[in-house]
Amino acid sequence: MNRRNFLFVLLAVQTLIGCGDDAVSYSAPVGINLKAKSSDTVNATVMSQKGISTESGNPFKVFVDNARKELDGKSPGRVELTNLTLTLGAGSVGATSLAEVFSGRVEILFRTEESNNTHIVGHVENPTGSGPVPFTVTFDSKAMSTDDYTLFLAGKFNVVLRGAAAPSFTSKGADVDLQATFAFTAFE
Repeated sequence: MNRRNFLFVLLAVQTLIGCGDDAVSYSAPVGINLKAKSSDTVNATVMSQKGISTESGNPFKVFVDNARKELDGKSPGRVELTNLTLTLGAGSVGATSLAEVFSGRVEILFRTEESNNTHIVGHVENPTGSGPVPFTVTFDSKAMSTDDYTLFLAGKFNVVLRGAAAPSFTSKGADVDLQATFAFTAFE
């Protein structure tokens, strides 16, 4: 292939890569702090939930507001979750590793406030260490109904963390801080 044809092919490939609905986007991390106590464990399941808009500084609202600015005032047509991690907080009492809290699968879900629909966000099997532990992300905003997506963008949902309790967690009097960190990207 001569230099001229190579440059033509390279230009064509770059043009194709640039085409698509991902031309305008905005990315930012959003964290939420959750709590779990040994005494709150029910049926060997650790569960904690918190409204996304109740987090100090409301980082999800900041994310959506900044995305709208970047998208020329339009609401994002879709939001992807590119990364999700869980960290055991330093202020935790009675556990120094996520393996002392959970055994088996741990899931994070979004539960929309008005519809009460749940959307699985991601999961991890047998987390260890204090983190951040990466999750397998399964969230798809395009799978949400129009009403749920509107509630999602408005921050009208709870983050729900649930997982099988480690065998000794229920009897150790633990009070743990857990931080879920979401890396969202909003698209036009």
